Amino acid sequence: MPNARPRQTSVNPQLSESALLARVRRRLIPFMFLLYIVSYLDRINIGFAALQMNRDLGLSPAVYGFGAGIFFIGYFLFEVPSNLIMERVGARVWIARIMITWGIISAAMMFVRGPASFYALRFLLGLAEAGFFPGMILYLTYWFPSRERASAISLFMTAVALAGVVGGPISGALLTMTGVGGLAGWQWLFLLEGLPAVLLGIVVLLYLPDGPADARWLTPAERTFLVERVRTDAERGEGSHRTVRAAFASGRIWLFSLSYFGIVSALYGISFWLPTILQGLSGLPDFTIGVLSALPYVVAAIGMVFVGRHSDSTGERRWHVAGSAFIGAAGFLLSAVTRSPAPALAAISIAALGIFAAMPPFWAMPTAMLRGAGAAAGIALINSIGNLGGFLGPYGIGLIRNATQSFAGALVALAASLVVGGLLALAAPSHRATS
Repeated sequence: MPNARPRQTSVNPQLSESALLARVRRRLIPFMFLLYIVSYLDRINIGFAALQMNRDLGLSPAVYGFGAGIFFIGYFLFEVPSNLIMERVGARVWIARIMITWGIISAAMMFVRGPASFYALRFLLGLAEAGFFPGMILYLTYWFPSRERASAISLFMTAVALAGVVGGPISGALLTMTGVGGLAGWQWLFLLEGLPAVLLGIVVLLYLPDGPADARWLTPAERTFLVERVRTDAERGEGSHRTVRAAFASGRIWLFSLSYFGIVSALYGISFWLPTILQGLSGLPDFTIGVLSALPYVVAAIGMVFVGRHSDSTGERRWHVAGSAFIGAAGFLLSAVTRSPAPALAAISIAALGIFAAMPPFWAMPTAMLRGAGAAAGIALINSIGNLGGFLGPYGIGLIRNATQSFAGALVALAASLVVGGLLALAAPSHRATS
């Protein structure tokens, strides 16, 4: 019957797309999640090492705060070049390079002997790790259309919260190894938490495809569909910043950068100082502090996934970012006036919830307007400017703590930083995710 029409398929295209994206999430997100856990743990384990290292080496709060924060100066300097290199050479090779070099330097932190070596290794660690997080955000844009992005980012970024959950008890336990092999507990902490990054960097070379077109676990039709779906989404959306120059010249990108600076100042301010704050309030031993410090991150992980999914379901971004930031600010203000360990931990948990919940809808905004080399440069620029807050937050807390002999003023400063970050997010042009 040559004139017969082709038989129509009964498969709903929307359901087919949903099933395919779910498969991509199952394949990529758990692995990326694991990589980010290791990344964040190596970045913040200095907060747990400080419980012993500062005393052993005679580091003052100001010296420690500066050394913790100088990581982000190195990070800032190499962030944009790193992401542009990844766009050129591919995600697989470049992410592997980042992980192997940062793992080696993180483990080498065990050889710190004073302020100079502390500053040098933290700075080099920032250079080595630069490009990892924005590279991961850029990588997700290769696979997921804009309307799915906040959920995908939230699942990936819950690794930050989980790093705090598992990192606290693990770091606390490693601190008890003082004397084993003639090393201090903080030296074992750096060594044993740095090596996994090296091993996983080798795994990246074998497991991670550069993008949908290289995913051998997809059929040719599925690879073509994903490439075309993301391309079509980009053409239909608002993205016009396709070059490095366009990204750098965009006032909106700089607005996002300043908003992120406020949020990140609070994030790392509390991440690097949480164990010290809790121990100062309670006087509890190192391992117990490690366990208790996991609670804010548990709360944060739940909030992050909920807010990310709600933002995708409604298509709204700005108020999800700002509302979360304002909740975090309220938590810091409550913790500043609390002197008992349990209420202070509860208040800090509220602050952590607000900070982390703001992240997924935040990153869904700039990725909707950036394309190609502009995406590589713009995402890296936002992250590098924002992560200068990772220098200001820890260092500022150290300075305020030195001057006032109290953390109350520092916690108020972190609250103010979140308020500013939230207000700047509201000032961004309104955008709803495309369907």
